[in-house]
Amino acid sequence: MPANSAAENALGTIGTVCWTIQLVPQIWKSWRTKSTEGLSEWLVLLWGASGPFLGVYAIVENLNIPLIVQPQLFGVLAYVSWAQCQYYGRKRSKWAVLAMCVALMAVSAGFEAGMVYAVKPAYNSGNIRPVQFFGIFSSVLIALALLPQYWEIYKYKEVVGLSIVFITVDMAGGVFSDLSLAFKEEFDIIAGVTYSIVVVMDGVVLICALILNPMAERRRKRMAEGNGLDDLVVPGNEASQGADTPQRQEGPRVTGTATEGQEVGRVFVSDGHAARDDVEQGLA
Repeated sequence: MPANSAAENALGTIGTVCWTIQLVPQIWKSWRTKSTEGLSEWLVLLWGASGPFLGVYAIVENLNIPLIVQPQLFGVLAYVSWAQCQYYGRKRSKWAVLAMCVALMAVSAGFEAGMVYAVKPAYNSGNIRPVQFFGIFSSVLIALALLPQYWEIYKYKEVVGLSIVFITVDMAGGVFSDLSLAFKEEFDIIAGVTYSIVVVMDGVVLICALILNPMAERRRKRMAEGNGLDDLVVPGNEASQGADTPQRQEGPRVTGTATEGQEVGRVFVSDGHAARDDVEQGLA
């Protein structure tokens, strides 16, 4: 495909916009629900850590400007989401979480700046292995980061805690970033592999959500229906009725002595309600 810098930058910009806002729905969801249950803190922590490595690679390789900006924004938003995991999930104090988040960002920024200056002389002299290491290692981190999230999905038997909008936008960012590389003079294989890994592994999460979430919803409905039957007072099964069962209605208590052949406490079940016989007649 012929090189086209305009198409390269346009597609790269769209990919960057997607990866700029991708974590915003997740951050919003966690803030709105005040919970990060189901979201792996290792996912967002490792994604944040991958930002400086991918940033070094993008700067030294002189990729288009949007693809250079993207890792920086990606890392910052990932660390913010990680901070939410500490605040809502681990119940750390607000100031402790803020200090931890700022420290992580400062260390990452310093590491990236230092590595750019350390690697660039070798790259300019024709040694590309150091910069390739940063590109490959960022790909490894991005891929490994989703493994703990897969465990969360397995543990809950559904996709919970994750914003589906976040995963969809993240996947779209990978697609557009891949397309932008196709219009570069020389296709960057390492960057392409990194973006493609994101697309494939995000796709797995979406497939899990499409398959597992409806199954989990049906399980909950069956359990709710089962609990509804248990709420009825069934003859010979009163002992199994929990004292803390919601919406349980106790019948009137019967006192006195029944005559021979008289049925005491007989229960009729009709229209979902239990009605106790009035057996007080004939009691002494």
